[in-house]
Amino acid sequence: MDLVASLPAFVIAVVLISASPGPAVALILRRSAIRGWRGAVPTILGLEAGLYLWALLAAAGVAALVAASEVAFVVLRVVGAVVLVYLGFKCLRASWRMRRSGDQPAAATEEDQGHSAWKAFGEGLGVQLANPKAAVFMVSFYPQFVPSDRPLFATTAALALLQVAIEICLYLALAMGVARAGGWFRRSAVRRRLEAVTGTVLVALGVRVALTSR
Repeated sequence: MDLVASLPAFVIAVVLISASPGPAVALILRRSAIRGWRGAVPTILGLEAGLYLWALLAAAGVAALVAASEVAFVVLRVVGAVVLVYLGFKCLRASWRMRRSGDQPAAATEEDQGHSAWKAFGEGLGVQLANPKAAVFMVSFYPQFVPSDRPLFATTAALALLQVAIEICLYLALAMGVARAGGWFRRSAVRRRLEAVTGTVLVALGVRVALTSR
């Protein structure tokens, strides 16, 4: 299989995968609705850094070991579920606190602190790395597009960079679209409901990850 000839199929697959609902989209929607598209950039970068690390681990064979090992898969599944449920409860707690204060956001929340960007980056990175399905996906996805006469690690790394670039563009477009309605999203009652919905979605995804199998 020629690498150049397979690129259109690779791009289409990446676009379809990126557009599917999941914790990444939930995090980006919440962050861009509350903080604007610039506020969503650290989350997007964290998610993509995690994706690229998984791609490199897949190329090095580590992801294959995780996918093949029942113990490693279960550990990663539990960690992923805990991360998602934790983030979900944070959103639900924020919604509850706003309800208690009469739909008024706190004067200074964690996201308003100077380390907010690093916090958002860490959340995105943690969600991506703690996803057990990422290991299985990387092991099965990239080899389809790596010709047998090409070096596996270098080619996978290059394809992963392309995927990262595509996803950054798509997620930035999503964040900008949501941010255009940012004034409406930042209304106290709307923000409370957004936190509640996002929290519920993340908790549900965490439960699904905990119950998932290979």
